[in-house]
Amino acid sequence: MNKIKLVSSLQTVGGLLVSFLIALVLLSGCSKDENSVTPSLKQITESVYASVTIEPDSMYEVHSVVSGIIANILVKEGDTVDLDQPIVQIENSSSKLNLDNARLALQLAKDNLQGTGSPLKSMKDQIESARLRYEQDSVDYFRQKRLWEQNIGTARQYDQSKLAYEIAKQNLSALKKEYSRTETELKSAVKNARNNYENARIGKEDFTITSRLNGRVYEIFKEPGELISPQEPLATIGNSNSYKINMLVDEVDIVKVEAGQKVIVLLDAFDNQPFEAHITRILPQKNNRTQTFSVEADFLSPPKNLYSGLSGEANIIISRKEALVIPRRYLLEGNKVKTKEREVSVTTGIATMEFVEILSGIDSTTQIYLP
Repeated sequence: MNKIKLVSSLQTVGGLLVSFLIALVLLSGCSKDENSVTPSLKQITESVYASVTIEPDSMYEVHSVVSGIIANILVKEGDTVDLDQPIVQIENSSSKLNLDNARLALQLAKDNLQGTGSPLKSMKDQIESARLRYEQDSVDYFRQKRLWEQNIGTARQYDQSKLAYEIAKQNLSALKKEYSRTETELKSAVKNARNNYENARIGKEDFTITSRLNGRVYEIFKEPGELISPQEPLATIGNSNSYKINMLVDEVDIVKVEAGQKVIVLLDAFDNQPFEAHITRILPQKNNRTQTFSVEADFLSPPKNLYSGLSGEANIIISRKEALVIPRRYLLEGNKVKTKEREVSVTTGIATMEFVEILSGIDSTTQIYLP
């Protein structure tokens, strides 16, 4: 009987011991708070987010400098075009008539100056006759003068020869002046006619819109028969082989962005495959509607089969360094963290989507907790 009681007592003590050990294990497991961390050293990257649109390099909107009705569109979307290639023709019957009239006026002015019927030709003949008359009267006058000085001849003969000489001299001088004046007027008429012709020619050219570069037609906004004005775009043309990355950066981040910085680009059409680029230009004017700045970048190694209008996102790399960081969700409002004893103020540095740099306030041994 005593033996049976002893065994029973031992079983009771053993059960209590097992229960104690299980409770101890549970308590030790609960002593580690899974909602706490300590700051750790990590490679941290500061970046600026930007939305991305792919655009052809040197893309521009085609505008007409004159108003009129579109007679013909000489290209279609997707066509490649050369520099100065005509792309749109605007009706220009009046400008063609003006050009023809200006051409005729220029030809007439040239004929008046250099043609067979030029008044200068007859004036040259008159000058030549007046020169011969002047030379002859000059010889007669000076011969008569020498005779008169020798008391040979009469005063009347001397006076007549002198008068003839003076008249011939004045007539020759007057004809030369008239020739010079007429030549100047005719040259001026040619110059004016040429200017009018050039203006008419340029005016006619204004009705034929040409490409400003070697590239591709990406979009056409008008059709033949439509009225066009200089304020309305006709088409967009851009480089067919080179593309640029157009990024929109928020105004609060633009001061961190500089030319030459590295950019990681993710395009929706390429399954978010990252592509490297670098910033080439920062446009200084803010878009007041979107509160953003336009920033341009070039691919270091562009993907194949790029198309105008492809979209995505980008991260502009501002800086990289090894820093003491904590998960961003552990940072309280007012730059504080929660420790076991109290809330502690910290000084932060670079912040990413996941981590924030700790400059002072806590160290790598400080246990912090979720709020």
